[in-house]
Amino acid sequence: MRSIPTITKNLLIINFLMFVATFVFQRGGIDLNYLLGLHFFMASDFHLYQLLTYMFMHGGLQHIFFNMFALWMFGCVVENVWGPKKFLFYYISCGIGAGLIQELVQYISYFAIDGLNNYEYVNLNGVSVTVDYYLNQLTTVGASGAIYGILLAFGMLFPEERIFIFPLPVPIKAKWFILAYVGIELFSALGTSGDGVAHFAHLGGMLFGFLMIRYWKKHPDGGGGYGRSGGQQFFDRLRNNWEKRSHKKADDNGVHSHTESDKDWQYNQQKQANQKEIDDILDKIRRSGYDSLTEEEKKKLFDAGKNR
Repeated sequence: MRSIPTITKNLLIINFLMFVATFVFQRGGIDLNYLLGLHFFMASDFHLYQLLTYMFMHGGLQHIFFNMFALWMFGCVVENVWGPKKFLFYYISCGIGAGLIQELVQYISYFAIDGLNNYEYVNLNGVSVTVDYYLNQLTTVGASGAIYGILLAFGMLFPEERIFIFPLPVPIKAKWFILAYVGIELFSALGTSGDGVAHFAHLGGMLFGFLMIRYWKKHPDGGGGYGRSGGQQFFDRLRNNWEKRSHKKADDNGVHSHTESDKDWQYNQQKQANQKEIDDILDKIRRSGYDSLTEEEKKKLFDAGKNR
């Protein structure tokens, strides 16, 4: 867990703790998913705080496993690029945005289309229940909306990066992976019903993420510091870490064991050599992309960043 960035690590811990708490409270007759899950806004059990709490609740082991696996896999990279404050702001915003889209879709589906406001009772699994009871069953849980926002961010930050996705036998570029996911979710949202999956919430998380990234791109100096170029920050951190690491190695190898004059000269020579090497690699990325690097160059960047 040491290598996992702070916000990603804490999000993983909070989600798993809430998942365990769900079973603990259930033994006492308290359903946390019902209390903290997102209810339809016209239902009697809806509360505004549920737009935040619902993204930390999950409906089962498979649900939380795949969400947390994706958070770990892609969240670590995105947080390392953006930094903790921007990453957390983005994650929470995508989750809330996903919830708002889900509320809108439910309103259109159950009121504008079905016209439930004209009825006092509806049929629920063969049983006649009040409309209010029915609306309170429309509960959404899960971090999927925020996670899909993270997937989109990774695809927009590293569109040419090749990733392995099971069960595909070959790696695919991140941009095609994201487009495929959008297509699958859109098809599922329009073509399936009653599968228990909030497909429009997934798309909502991506939509809000896309709008935020586009805004930051157009306003790189605005947004309370959120708009700085994440990729540039990432490369700057790599550069700084490389300098610090090179300095430490020089100390460990006894480079500074001679006179003060020798110490300054040798250190400056070492620093200039290392600086030129890392600058050449970063310039190569800016010109031709990450995929143009050799394995040795990728390893040097990784070594420079892992002790961040």
